[in-house]
Amino acid sequence: MKLVPIGTVDGGRAEPLDDAWDSVEAEIRLDPAVLGPDAALGLDQFSHILVVFGFHRLDAASVEDNARHPRGRQDWPRMGILAQRGAPRPNRIGVTTCTLLSAQGLVLRVRGLDAIAGSPVFDIKPHMTGFDPRGEIREPDWAREIMAGYW
Repeated sequence: MKLVPIGTVDGGRAEPLDDAWDSVEAEIRLDPAVLGPDAALGLDQFSHILVVFGFHRLDAASVEDNARHPRGRQDWPRMGILAQRGAPRPNRIGVTTCTLLSAQGLVLRVRGLDAIAGSPVFDIKPHMTGFDPRGEIREPDWAREIMAGYW
């Protein structure tokens, strides 16, 4: 399978800082060479979208394929990369649900997307509550702590 970016993040942050993403606004500029002009038609009826993007500036040498302490913090337990949401993943793919502020043609304005300017966008899906987790959600204390200032 070959992933072809359908767009690019424009604006927002230039550097991948770890926290305070909720107020960051950016645009996703969809590529007319890949998508038709009505590809986002009706998306503006949704308050949130799920964005699949690439960590394009992450050096391949920093990719983790085993376990590490999240954010390098020794006071948090060593966890497998698949038990974390950190960037240095084997395929360097990020997934975030963010607020959709507007959708005009092939330009989407968003808030709370934790991708930096220039990030390739591979897919966009509307957030539908029917896809939210069912039942009780379980997560370790360190996961709640790491997210305390993220948004």
